[in-house]
Amino acid sequence: MFAIFLSEKMDPFYQNISSFPTLIYTILLAVCVVYWAGAVLGFVDLDIIDLDLDSLDLSGADMNPDTPHTTPDVLAGLMLRFGLVGVPVTVSISILVLIGWLLCYYAVHFLFWLIPGAFLEFVAGIPIFFASLYIAATITGVLIRPLRPLFQKATQETIKQVLGQTAIVRTSRVDTGFGEATLEDGGAGLILKVRTTGDDKFSKGDRVVIYEKLDDQNIYRVISEEEFLGR
Repeated sequence: MFAIFLSEKMDPFYQNISSFPTLIYTILLAVCVVYWAGAVLGFVDLDIIDLDLDSLDLSGADMNPDTPHTTPDVLAGLMLRFGLVGVPVTVSISILVLIGWLLCYYAVHFLFWLIPGAFLEFVAGIPIFFASLYIAATITGVLIRPLRPLFQKATQETIKQVLGQTAIVRTSRVDTGFGEATLEDGGAGLILKVRTTGDDKFSKGDRVVIYEKLDDQNIYRVISEEEFLGR
């Protein structure tokens, strides 16, 4: 079955995905695949990219070039402008990269054979990349729009349900800067970003109790089940 990937018929496909500008999206898409695999296995946070989108107000933002803007602020501002908010940042970026990859792939497939020479193909690839990025961001904003109420409702219900509940650590560790835990809710279960206080550390499979929600960071503080029960 896998022999088809090594056949000569796949050569145009490999050439397209490794050509500029599709190569940029190919690399990003590979990173997304590795990330989601790691998230499923519990090696990375689902919200590993944390941009404070809610704190930005672009309607009254000072866009004076002399005003200092950090890179996260610029990225968050662009995401707000294209409507890439209301769902986890990793979801938005993954969809954007996939759409951008498809647009670039077909642009290269149908246009590059008309362009003579590798240099001219590279030059033509620059506007193709930025055009595909703009179109992909616009399409992604439209696609995630119906998902926002679902994530907002889930977040509100989660806060009400989890405080005081016992969860199981799903990542390799939980400390002051990293970690996730699974909370059984009678369904598929909830995956929560959790952190400890002080020097406390937990490992995969440990039982912890959720006692506080930090709204500004969208994380939960946890302590050991033994400490919560006063053992």
